[in-house]
Amino acid sequence: MQPLLPTQRKRRHSLRQMLDAMLYICRTGCQWRNLPTCFPPWSAVYYYFARWRADGTFERLSQASNRADRLAQGRLPTPSLALVDAQSVKLAPRLGQQRGLDAHKRVNGRKRQVLCDTGGRIWRVVVHAANGHDSRGAQPLLPARHQLRPAWASRLRSVLTDKAYQGRFAQQVQALGWQHQVASRPPTAGRGFVPVAKRWVVERTFAWLNCFRRVVMDYERQPASHAAWLLVANLTLSLRRATCA
Repeated sequence: MQPLLPTQRKRRHSLRQMLDAMLYICRTGCQWRNLPTCFPPWSAVYYYFARWRADGTFERLSQASNRADRLAQGRLPTPSLALVDAQSVKLAPRLGQQRGLDAHKRVNGRKRQVLCDTGGRIWRVVVHAANGHDSRGAQPLLPARHQLRPAWASRLRSVLTDKAYQGRFAQQVQALGWQHQVASRPPTAGRGFVPVAKRWVVERTFAWLNCFRRVVMDYERQPASHAAWLLVANLTLSLRRATCA
């Protein structure tokens, strides 16, 4: 991760300590002002969190750890099949930015859309109001049609979703030259969780996120902050798998 961080000049606090503090907050869910004294001052940690959130550092770190994890498992660094799904989470009280009611899930808060590979690694994430439609809200996950393809999408050929993404999202996938596949719950299935081929991996990713208290519920004023914490959680999981392989 060192080549992706601004390590050109001397600092009073190490960037490794800053990142460790963010990983601690993501895992434990503590407030900024309750950060233990073994870490740098919370104001300094928050400064770097806001800075890295704005300039895309968290996204670059997360994708780099995903590539390392895939290489450690003997796979190519980028995926050829992507899985997209959404999850609605409650929003903390007194926060009104991008708040909505998901009538189907009966959740008053926000909806997080994730793009994963077949190993459950998060490559892209977007957060919006829970009353937003999945097909429209997931469009920022994909590159624009006339935009240069990002490195993580260099081998991408297919995107697997459920029936909720058959509108604008499916059109955008096809405009990029990729194949849009639909894998939905069988109509004869009973109540409760029913594994759907390949798409159950995204549900497992959502279950992994429950281990990080900062993202179990949305406590952030800005949706971009919640998206950044999701990438920090994915960074933790990918680094653990890559180092233990």
